[in-house]
Amino acid sequence: MLEEKFEIVYTKFKLHFYQEIFERFQNREASLTTVETFAMETIQALGSPTINEFASFMRISPPNAAYKINSLIRKGYVRKIQSEHDKREYHLIVTEKYKEYYNVSSDYVHVVTERMRERFTPDECAKLEEMLTIISKELMPEIQLGSAEA
Repeated sequence: MLEEKFEIVYTKFKLHFYQEIFERFQNREASLTTVETFAMETIQALGSPTINEFASFMRISPPNAAYKINSLIRKGYVRKIQSEHDKREYHLIVTEKYKEYYNVSSDYVHVVTERMRERFTPDECAKLEEMLTIISKELMPEIQLGSAEA
């Protein structure tokens, strides 16, 4: 039962994101392919990874990652910033153009979160936050998000 309810909530978040993305395609505002959208979500979640960190996380070769990143740079969704510590390394930074695109997902999370605050008591919200933190940090060790998870 818990697994089923969790799957329903997760699916609703995904489907809302897909609805918004398809609406943008219809209006010709979106210029990311499906794979590029996944890549951008990953870069955003990892918080300024290097190309090698991105490649390693996605389990693809560094040349393949560089090819995908260069396409995203040409489209204006990513910038490469030279590392202050190692001048040979570049970190991937999402641009404002992508943040506007990405807000499709984060805006809906905000809407649902506000509805939760209205529906549940502060203690219930605090308990859910505690449970989500445990799920993220302890029960999902395969995925490390970096600064977003702190």
